[in-house]
Amino acid sequence: MMTSLPDCEWRSSTGLARVIAALQWEPPEQTPGQVPGGGQTGPRVVGGAVRDCLLGHHVMDVDLATPIKPLDVIRRLEAAGIKAIPTGIDHGTITAIADKTVFEITTLRRDVSTDGRHATIAFCDDWRQDAARRDFTINALYADPVTGEVFDYFGGLDDLRDHRVRFIGNADERISEDHLRILRYFRFLARFGEGAPDSQALDACARGAVKMMALSRERIASELIKILSLPNPASALGLMIEHGIFASFLPELDDQALFRITRLVAREEALGAQSIASTRLCALMPANIVAADKAALRLKLSRKMRLEIAACIKGDDIDGASARAFAFRHGVAAATGAAMLFAADEELPVCIQQLQDWTPPTFMVKGGDIIRLGLAAGPSVAKALADIQSAWITEGFPSQPRLGELTHQIVSDALLAAKNA
Repeated sequence: MMTSLPDCEWRSSTGLARVIAALQWEPPEQTPGQVPGGGQTGPRVVGGAVRDCLLGHHVMDVDLATPIKPLDVIRRLEAAGIKAIPTGIDHGTITAIADKTVFEITTLRRDVSTDGRHATIAFCDDWRQDAARRDFTINALYADPVTGEVFDYFGGLDDLRDHRVRFIGNADERISEDHLRILRYFRFLARFGEGAPDSQALDACARGAVKMMALSRERIASELIKILSLPNPASALGLMIEHGIFASFLPELDDQALFRITRLVAREEALGAQSIASTRLCALMPANIVAADKAALRLKLSRKMRLEIAACIKGDDIDGASARAFAFRHGVAAATGAAMLFAADEELPVCIQQLQDWTPPTFMVKGGDIIRLGLAAGPSVAKALADIQSAWITEGFPSQPRLGELTHQIVSDALLAAKNA
């Protein structure tokens, strides 16, 4: 029985209609309207848009595949008044912008050779060959954007129905073509998988894990952050830990990592809190700033994320009484992350209540204020400022009158100490 896409909103967009019209093709010496692998010769929607549309999920991006060669794709698009950008022309990908909508259009391909990081490809006009070079069966679904007819060459529809993530063909071969597919497997497992995972896929991932050492750390970090950003990746992360996937790029992982990430996710769900990737990454690391920063540098994380991780780890002793003080020094986001990760069960609600809708006040005392009260310029002014701020924080950020009293008291003590020195 033929499967068809439901009437998703994106299928009726004028931009898509213009692109489809520009990319109709009649191959030489073929039955009119047909190409190897079956189906019409117009472009097909491929991958995530087909998968997510069938699942009833929101479709973010619409990717298209076509037998037309890349330069001819550009020529046809431009002739139709559609902007064409050769974003990945060596691998057959052209970005089209039609009616303010972006489409990625890729010429059908087959692999000539692979080394686990890069592939040498050749263009072809066989839909099945193109499908065969993809990673998972649920990502190798194609659909006619006009009729909605779905083309499935490797059982992706059954796997989608059964919430099963399965490599196309031999899992070891798919991983040898691109080692990053190991992390992609666990990401798709966390997003779409239910029930017992495919044992062949897990075994192949375990065997191939050491090969990820050949990948750039940026690619690994990007994929890891995508996993951590999913609603509930704890089960998939547990499988990654069990099968030694982290060994080559996060050896700092300890035997409490799974407990921490599982508890963090459960707390986020219970409180309806937004997940923060840097906090979840902290959960995979020991609460040691030096070790965590070493791991962050190895993964070539952004400076912003490194600072977020360091700030979060500094809050490993956070409680309700110290939450606002920590937030003043490191930011509300860091304090919230630290509380979600480290606070005791009985302290967590107090921390969240203290931080929710709270804006850290501005410390209004300046060095000039200290000098006008008689303290000589120099290190003593900086020490007085630090002492005043510490006392102000300890008292719970009192208003300006009390801050003035603290300032006069601490400066007076400093003047007396200087006189008696």
